Amino acid sequence: MSGAPPSGRSPWVFGLFRGYARRYVARHIHALRLARQGYRPDERLAGPWVVVMNHPSWWDPMIGLVLSGFWPDRIRHSAPIDSAGLAKYPFLERLGFFGIEPGTVPGGLAFLRRSLAALAQPDAVLWVTAQGRFTDPRQRPAQLEPGIGHLARRLEAGQVLPLALEYAFWTERTPEALARFGPPIALGGPAQKSAPGEWTARIERALEATQDALALDAISRDPARFETVLRGGAGVGGWYDAWRRFRAVARGRRFVAAHGDPPNP
Repeated sequence: MSGAPPSGRSPWVFGLFRGYARRYVARHIHALRLARQGYRPDERLAGPWVVVMNHPSWWDPMIGLVLSGFWPDRIRHSAPIDSAGLAKYPFLERLGFFGIEPGTVPGGLAFLRRSLAALAQPDAVLWVTAQGRFTDPRQRPAQLEPGIGHLARRLEAGQVLPLALEYAFWTERTPEALARFGPPIALGGPAQKSAPGEWTARIERALEATQDALALDAISRDPARFETVLRGGAGVGGWYDAWRRFRAVARGRRFVAAHGDPPNP
């Protein structure tokens, strides 16, 4: 299948918006944390990447934007989005988003065509919320849309990277945004001829395993199990924290807004 990559994509605009996303996310969470025991993708990992995410909340694309900063040399980022949403926010095309009509045959064909075009370069990254709808992270099976299997079947090189996301309230008024990568699934080779349904099932199992591992990390409520990617605010804020700060200074103490443990490295 042929097709043009997102025509309006601008790496400069993408980098600018990623900076905005970091500030925006930081205002609304306590911390973005990446599981230490999960896989840490190295940008030298061969070929284009398909990051397959679960889809628990509205925040998922913003978290993906922040995480993309781990790979400064990979500047070709793309993601499918509902055409209606793209029509409302056309600037998203400058970030690499391309419109599809989910749940339709033309939408499925457009997803394949545009995704294959976007992944034509070896340094490309495609971000896909493959469940196609908001889904609780505890739902099993994860129920991925079949298009992801068709895409994997047609790619002759590259990697599928499972990415589990979850949002948990620990000790602060704002949530912890938790993320964990699973081991990559290599594309190409003898397994490439597997049926699309087999590919979908394989990717679904890998994502579920990554979600299960992240769930255990979340249940532990232990910041030491995570690398802190981005830190937001802590404490109550407003006049109450202003009073707490004044009282600490008056007593010669350092003011700590957080209610829980001090920040981990």
